[in-house]
Amino acid sequence: MKLVEIYQCLCDETRLRLLHLLLRGPLCVCHLQSALGEPQVKISKHLGYLKARGLVTAQRQGNWVIYALPPEAERAPEVAANLACLQDCVAGSVVFKRDLAKLAKEDLECSPLGRVRGAIKKRGCSC
Repeated sequence: MKLVEIYQCLCDETRLRLLHLLLRGPLCVCHLQSALGEPQVKISKHLGYLKARGLVTAQRQGNWVIYALPPEAERAPEVAANLACLQDCVAGSVVFKRDLAKLAKEDLECSPLGRVRGAIKKRGCSC
């Protein structure tokens, strides 16, 4: 991946917010949507953009699509460096802190390993 392609992915606040949440582990689209407070269409569009460029992976588990960052061993050094920078740069940001707080309140049905726990969700899932 060329450096300019990485920065094209990082030049949008929504994509930065998504990547920041995915640094915590794999998540379902519905959890990302809830944490960001954005429509499912917008979240899916940005995830598709990131996936097409190799910054995220997607795995279907039944009705859910679980998004994750590629394993650390498979990340280009430039991607790894920019993700580390993202964590440092947003440490004081109200928006990014709010996203993490909303995510923490979620009853996450998607396990850290990307497997879906249970067949029935507590509340509706748009994915």
